[in-house]
Amino acid sequence: MEVLGVSLGLGLTSFGGPIAHLAYFERAYVQRRQWLSADEYAGLVALCQMLPGPASSQVGALIGLKRAGWLGALAAWIGFTLPSALALYLFALAAPGLKDPLTLAGLHGLKLVAVAVVAQAVWSMGRKLCPDLPRAGLALAATALLLVVGGSAMQLGALALGAVGGAVFCRGVDLPPSPPALPVRRRVGVGAFAAFVALLVGLPWLGSLAPGSTTDLMGVFYRAGALVFGGGHVVLPLLHDALVPQGWLTEDRFLAGYGAAQAVPGPLFTFATYLGAAAGSPHGAAVAALWALIATLFIFLPGMLIVLAGVPLWSWISRRPGARGALAGINAAVVGVLAAALYDPVWTSSIRDGRDVAIAATAYLLLERWKVPPLGVVIFCVASSVFVGIMS
Repeated sequence: MEVLGVSLGLGLTSFGGPIAHLAYFERAYVQRRQWLSADEYAGLVALCQMLPGPASSQVGALIGLKRAGWLGALAAWIGFTLPSALALYLFALAAPGLKDPLTLAGLHGLKLVAVAVVAQAVWSMGRKLCPDLPRAGLALAATALLLVVGGSAMQLGALALGAVGGAVFCRGVDLPPSPPALPVRRRVGVGAFAAFVALLVGLPWLGSLAPGSTTDLMGVFYRAGALVFGGGHVVLPLLHDALVPQGWLTEDRFLAGYGAAQAVPGPLFTFATYLGAAAGSPHGAAVAALWALIATLFIFLPGMLIVLAGVPLWSWISRRPGARGALAGINAAVVGVLAAALYDPVWTSSIRDGRDVAIAATAYLLLERWKVPPLGVVIFCVASSVFVGIMS
């Protein structure tokens, strides 16, 4: 209950995205409660940032694991995830009934939020993950590949290109701090990795046998969660290409939900809760609730499996420059994937005229230069879009 209470408090108050979440965690778990040392915390952050998945949620779950065992890990994840998941689920149910002009203008404002947030993520991640020429080149190559060819298959190709290029050109990257001792035996790590791979291969194959089914939905969200390196914003292009062209939901509903996800605390991965509910709502309330739950569980599951595998495998990774370089190259390619998504679908689906450019550019400056919290940027974009609608 102790872990659940602390993590629930963080889930209700942690605005600002993954980097801000890690700062909240450091204050709550390291400074106030001293559940682990600063060096141990830095090791956990380094481990989770090197692996795919939602880094802040992974860090929180591992802290819960260290504090109270496996039930502590589950409690930490539930507490941090539940508030934003519930809020986005309710928004998904309410959004189709919001059809008056001013409300539609407000929803368009949420799409402009997505422009600013993704642009700021590209810039901040680029500075961190592409600090040298080889990694900047890998990011540019990934962007070019996706803008010229496109498609979910090319996203996998861009990540593979980053891995190969990183193993060759980024072998000298520094080794991050080691995580603290955790109750994860090698056998558990190997089993978690085997499950990660089996589900990554098996779920999409089973889904292809029944397109549009619940199994297909599991595969879509599991694969997206398995391929997200570098932060929750990267889930945007992966989910867009898997859901919108196939008709699970429209472009407008997709981007409005992504904008709404910026207005709630907690992990950005709960965007999946909104998407599952939005995709299932035409089939009734029961299906919407079921698909929201499935989307939430299956987008988080691969990240949790791979981080359990990574704990006992850390020493193996640390001894191999090629493995460290491959991870660095993947993270660089992720910046390119997100940069391509900034243009298509985010910009092409949100920017209609010069007024939209002005609102999105101002929102970007509010985020990047003046460090306004994302909730404030959401309020600005929605209010500006409604004002433009009134004046039109």
